[in-house]
Amino acid sequence: MVGAALWPRSQSPSVAAFDSTSNTSLRAKQDDVNLGQPLHPFQGISQWLNSEPINVADLQGNVVLVQFWTFGCINSQRTLPYVTRWHQKYAEQGLQVIGVHTPEFKYEQDASNVQKVLEKYQIAYPVPLDNNYQTWKAYRNRYWPHLFLTNWEGIIIYHHIGEGAYQETEQTIQTLLG
Repeated sequence: MVGAALWPRSQSPSVAAFDSTSNTSLRAKQDDVNLGQPLHPFQGISQWLNSEPINVADLQGNVVLVQFWTFGCINSQRTLPYVTRWHQKYAEQGLQVIGVHTPEFKYEQDASNVQKVLEKYQIAYPVPLDNNYQTWKAYRNRYWPHLFLTNWEGIIIYHHIGEGAYQETEQTIQTLLG
């Protein structure tokens, strides 16, 4: 259960149904992912694709899914259909997906290469290009892909590293939107 919310039931502000007792592998990394902290600003973004620049204040009142990915990573590629589907399915209910593209390799820094991938996967949600890793560093992130979810108040309450946990992540989205 890598993606389980890492809050003890009694402390979870919005997702009390999720239990962290079986999640020992990431509990030690709780500080690394800033659970319980407000959504971090999007810093050092070189360009926004599919959107005008967005700041944290623009996202108030929404459940936010921040996705760290890079198009050259096969693990990131495998998560894109799920994230795209969640955007399509839940955007009208208040889910805002932000796909922070943080490149691993030089060719992934080129906005035209990223744009081709957005077209290939029919990605319509905002994609900021974090070529200098400033937003990545603000989240103290170290993984592709890495998903973070906030509640309506903008507090990070869930994360998942890598592929998988798609059903669990979607259930968390549904709970947060409910």
